[in-house]
Amino acid sequence: MKEIKYLIIGGGIAGTTAAETVRHDDAFGSIAIISEEPYPVYSRVMLSKHDFYSKEWEEDKIWFRKPDWYQKKNIELIAGKSAVSLNAGKKIVRLNDGNEIEYKKLLIATGSCARKWTVPGSDKKNIFYLRNLNDAKAIREKIKTAKKAVVIGGGFVSFEMCHILRQFNIDTTLILRESYYWEPILDKNEAAAVEEALIKGGVKIFKNSEVGEVTGVEFVESVVLKDGTKIDCDMIIAGIGVVCSLDWLKNTGLQTGRGVLANEYLETNLTDVWASGDVAEFNDLILEERVQLGNWLNAQQQGRIAGLNMAGKREPFRLVTSYSTGGFGISICFVGDVRPDADRVMISRGTLESRSGARIVLKDGEIIGATLINRMPELSLISKLIETDFKISGHETELADPNFDLKKLIV
Repeated sequence: MKEIKYLIIGGGIAGTTAAETVRHDDAFGSIAIISEEPYPVYSRVMLSKHDFYSKEWEEDKIWFRKPDWYQKKNIELIAGKSAVSLNAGKKIVRLNDGNEIEYKKLLIATGSCARKWTVPGSDKKNIFYLRNLNDAKAIREKIKTAKKAVVIGGGFVSFEMCHILRQFNIDTTLILRESYYWEPILDKNEAAAVEEALIKGGVKIFKNSEVGEVTGVEFVESVVLKDGTKIDCDMIIAGIGVVCSLDWLKNTGLQTGRGVLANEYLETNLTDVWASGDVAEFNDLILEERVQLGNWLNAQQQGRIAGLNMAGKREPFRLVTSYSTGGFGISICFVGDVRPDADRVMISRGTLESRSGARIVLKDGEIIGATLINRMPELSLISKLIETDFKISGHETELADPNFDLKKLIV
């Protein structure tokens, strides 16, 4: 049985950053990364950008680390394998090829998977998800011949894929189950600006709609909505969210929720086991609540903190994270916690007519998040206000004024 001092399950940015951080502090301890994909770590961010799908794209640009980097750092990359069981008492992980690895310290950084679309006919060919490099390569190949596409779901992936499809002059239809785009994360004014940009870009939108059936023999030929509307297509992209695969961790004693539960040091309830990245449901010191995030910056920084703590440090994770995208002449950004829960108050900043606005999310008199439409310059300012626990009492009118300079609130 192989023995590894630092075993990392997950070869994405969280796991790779953790390995790099550990190696900086421990020059000789053995490190191994188990990666389900057959590749070294790459930029997932690029998978939903137009450049990746263009003829001029150079495959070399996507790699965050190349194979020789692992060799130079004396980090073993066990690619194309996955963990199927954990014996925390004996500190043993078993892989899908039957091999077992004994560890001293373990990091779970397995990320998340695309949620599968389960309507009748969803097993036909030319239905795509976008979560990994192979997904993106399959979409890129189909785009060369596609004429009509249907995109399912409203979110960052759906928005970016609509933009890419239209760049290739593919007839594109977006199906939303909700009454407006990104409901309820955006308000109606913000959503109207996004929808207007999509429509001007040539995307047809069906709201309050669900697919009842996918037709075709072997390949998709159309979708039929539950109201009977038929939409012809030769490809479908399903962007209906992500889930974490936690089945292999059942009966291990590890506490899980939507993800793997961890404290602010990214420690789990099991001795010598940490979690980071998309799979970690952690104590957020800034928002003062347990959250789970899925973006590159969060995963990278959590990997760094987990690596430091695995190597013997004691450093908490503290970061205001954000998601942002652009396309069709509009920019969209979420920063902090943007969930419109019952205990939150919203302050709108901007107007429908201006197509530029924000919705600032408050809890207990402090800013905890914001959605920004065409107001990217305010991202860093709002992040600072969240980080410093800015008290908004007496500043409500200023926050609601789209012309007020938020720099004046930064101390």
